[in-house]
Order: sequence, then structure tokens, then C-alpha cells
Amino acid sequence: MSDPANREPVARKIELATGLTYNVLEWGGDDLSRTHTLVLVHGFLDLAWGWAPMVRNLPPHYHVIAPDMRGHGDSDRVGAGGYYYFFDYVADLHSLIDQLGRDTVSVVGHSMGGSISSYYTGSYPKTVHRLALLEGMGPPEQATPVPDRLVAWVTSWKKTRARALREYPDIAAAADRLGKHDPLLDPALALELAEHGTRVTEAGTRVFKHDQMHLTMGPYPFRLEVARSFWQRVTCPVLLVEGAESKMRHHKDEAQSRYASFADARQEVLQGAAHMMQRHQPAALAKLLTTFLADQ
Repeated sequence: MSDPANREPVARKIELATGLTYNVLEWGGDDLSRTHTLVLVHGFLDLAWGWAPMVRNLPPHYHVIAPDMRGHGDSDRVGAGGYYYFFDYVADLHSLIDQLGRDTVSVVGHSMGGSISSYYTGSYPKTVHRLALLEGMGPPEQATPVPDRLVAWVTSWKKTRARALREYPDIAAAADRLGKHDPLLDPALALELAEHGTRVTEAGTRVFKHDQMHLTMGPYPFRLEVARSFWQRVTCPVLLVEGAESKMRHHKDEAQSRYASFADARQEVLQGAAHMMQRHQPAALAKLLTTFLADQ
């Protein structure tokens, strides 16, 4: 199933129409016979390298790209005075696919990346051949009134700008931090992700690369009716994957209600995996995706 050419990606810097420069990992970029581009969109506080274990288990005929989304990994941050509004990610993804997508484009999104991917696909339904959402259909709706949420956002903005970055003495300590938040994470993979996901400070310590502003609660809450308006415009087949041990799965009735928004959706539960399924069961996830992408 796996192929040596799929093991290590090439990192590229891509200037987007939105004005930001994205860091993108690419597998099979030099092989123009790979006409099916698979776009992998990571979730909150993750980065492109989180997909590497899964890509290593894919068959060799896909052209694969995995971006660090804005404010994550080695992609640009928005800068002073800017913020990470959700639809900005969709605009970034559109520019990226416009530049790097080949004859056929399929999109896989995890968690936050699933929402981004489904909004993109609902906006440009003719562009996407297959869409896979890995626990990527949004959080529960919150009852907090929008004015109260706005006040909390402004308050958290000030606190976050004043907060010092949390430092770790070395990669092993950063990896240990990842493991505490993800008990199913393999220690060797934790070290790999910590190496790629942190940078060295002037003091020689390590800090995670994501912009701290991601830790603030945004001013605009998730609204199911808005998300559903995108889902209902998706025309391609959709694969919906949940981790059997995930604590972030929706209640069965709620999940079925959301899934019903798609015209052509199939569901899978990945055993031995929690929310970060691409880390926990990369080979099994690659097998699921390969079958889905090949299904006519």
C-alpha cells in the first residue's frame, strides 16, 4: 500500500491571493502523472505535519498537498491588529487549490479543517471530486448571546497579547505536553510532531508555532443553519469519519441530523482512534480514504 516516494514531503512557500504566504507540504509534486490532488486540511492548533503518518500509508498515485493554515505552523500570521475570522481560511484554501490543484481534486478536513473544507466545497461544488470530513461538522451550538461573546472576545484579546509564550526546555518536554492532551498519541510520533510544531527561542527553549490569538474565543459563534446552507450545496460523495474513542462525537441524533444535510454521504467509525484519528490509526484511515476515493 505504501510507497517510498510517499514518505517524505517537499515543503513549499505559496503566495496566496489573500496576501499571505502559506507553508505547504507536497508529496508527488514532480510526478505530473499524478493527476488526482488530495488536499489535507488540519484542525485547530495542528499543522500539516500531522498528516504525514497517514500519507505514508497512501498508494503512490496521489498528488498530496497539506498546508499549514494561517497562523499555524510555518504559514504567515495575520499580524498586529488582525484576527482569524473563519471564512478567511476558506479564501486561503480557494487560492491554494486554484494554484496547486490538478485535474481531479478531493479534500479531506479534520475538525476545524472539516468545517473549512465543507464550506469551500459548498461554495465551489464543481471543483471537488470527493470530500472526507473527520469529525469535521462543527461544534455544538452555544447559547451565549453574541453581544456577550463580543465582550469576552475583546477581553481575551488583551489578555492574550500580554501573555508570555509557554516555553519548554527541549523537544522531549514539548512532546510530553502533546501526549498529556492526547493519551493515544504514540511517543515517537509525539517527538516528530513536537520537532516540527515548535521553534527555538533566543534563550534556546522551545515554543509552539501557532499564533496565541487562536486561543481566544472568536466573536462569531458557530451557527448550524449557516453551516447547513453550505452542506446542502455539496454535490459530491462525502465520507464522514468518527473516532470510536473520541469524546468530541456528537450525540447520535444530532450527528444524524447534520449528516442528513448532504445529498450523498456515508459514515464510518474508526476503531482504536479518538478525535486525532490521523495520529492514532494512520494506516486504517489511509485505507478508508483509499477505498472511498476509488469508489465510483
